[in-house]
Amino acid sequence: MNIYAKLLLLCSIGVAFIAVRWSATSFNEESLKGARVLVTGASTGIGEQLAYQYARLGAQLVITARRGNVLEEVVRKCKEMGAQKAFFIPADMASPPDAERVVQYAIEQLGGLDFLVLNHIGPSPYSMWNGDVEHTRWLLQVNFLSYLQMAQKALPTLEKSKGSIVVVSSLLGKICGPFTLPYAATKFALNGFFGGLQHELAMQKSNVSITICILGLIDTDSAMEKIKGYINMTAYPAHESARHIVEAGASRQPEAFYPWYTFYACLFRDWFPYFRDLAIQNSYTYNP
Repeated sequence: MNIYAKLLLLCSIGVAFIAVRWSATSFNEESLKGARVLVTGASTGIGEQLAYQYARLGAQLVITARRGNVLEEVVRKCKEMGAQKAFFIPADMASPPDAERVVQYAIEQLGGLDFLVLNHIGPSPYSMWNGDVEHTRWLLQVNFLSYLQMAQKALPTLEKSKGSIVVVSSLLGKICGPFTLPYAATKFALNGFFGGLQHELAMQKSNVSITICILGLIDTDSAMEKIKGYINMTAYPAHESARHIVEAGASRQPEAFYPWYTFYACLFRDWFPYFRDLAIQNSYTYNP
């Protein structure tokens, strides 16, 4: 197949994908009224915006992150925005017992779960890999293994409620890039595990859906601080990405992409590897 045929096929797939997405992403906002939702990493950034999105739609919320004082303020705002209930529980996902403890707390406070929204990440330097294997091991616990623990703990109650697991992942878990090797490794692991779990649940005729959200560069404070001087890309609003995640989870999409370019980047990755690598390398600035 020559390059022109490839381009034509790629465009055709893109058009078909857009058509399917426009028909699949609509959802009834009323369906989230009273929904029982646990959001992790909810003290700042995308997680905080997720909490506010669910609150505006009248959900019942439990949120978690490490800093209790910040979570308390987010809970206060959630109640003002319309959350039927809102609770918080401080937890450190580097500690394996905390992951299961958070899910158990949410089940007890809300009487079950309809949505488990996994969003938390551990801090990781934005730089060339320095050979620190122990940091990568620690990050795997926070960004990956704790997700598995929480999913395993929540699956029985989600099965009863015909609920959903929403996994916030990244384009860096689909396409290799510089400066984020430990982080990217955890996101590749997430995509592989939960993508496989989607198949297993379908084979078991489970009531539980899994939505994997592939995000590009989002304008959270932590992301903007890290990439300053390193990357030449537009950052997209956190509140819009949160809205997209909520809609994708509510409509039980198996995979969702935000912003728009992330889907095409994943297609581009496999079709044109030379140009893919060239685009990646030219998107970054390296000053040794």
